[in-house]
Amino acid sequence: MVIDNAVRSRIRLELGDITRLSVDAIINAANSSLLGGGGVDGAIHRAAGPELLAECRALGGCPPGEARLTRGYRLPAGHVIHTVGPIWRGGEAGEAGILANCYRSCLAIAQDQRFGAIAFPAIATGVYGFPREAAARIAVAEVLRHLAEHEIPATVIFACFDEATREAYRAALGTD
Repeated sequence: MVIDNAVRSRIRLELGDITRLSVDAIINAANSSLLGGGGVDGAIHRAAGPELLAECRALGGCPPGEARLTRGYRLPAGHVIHTVGPIWRGGEAGEAGILANCYRSCLAIAQDQRFGAIAFPAIATGVYGFPREAAARIAVAEVLRHLAEHEIPATVIFACFDEATREAYRAALGTD
């Protein structure tokens, strides 16, 4: 598939805290319980407030590779799309496919809900241990594929927690 510059221009890289982004939805790199945890997951739950936890309890969890939608409560984002990435086990346990499914599942929800702008963290690269560069390549490939075929979302932000993560996404996008 040939990806033109118009599609690439719909992707932005931002350094900083995903919980501060005013978009239609932010993606939460959640654990399968959806009840909060460390890293991005804990930060999103803290920023959204206890109402998010209450709504997540009612969902009954989420398997790896799938996604669930909640409201954003006290976040600037109107919604949270929770997805569960794979735990890195060396790359031979289907981790790449599960991670790709995370992005596809989130993008399908965003399209169904007609969200104009969404923001992804670097799913599974924290405590789940997925190598950052490989994860960025999968993320960028899935987002580009979706954007080449769909008008919604209009904008996808990769919210990068640190400069090393932003560099991995820059390399995956082929930009300097």
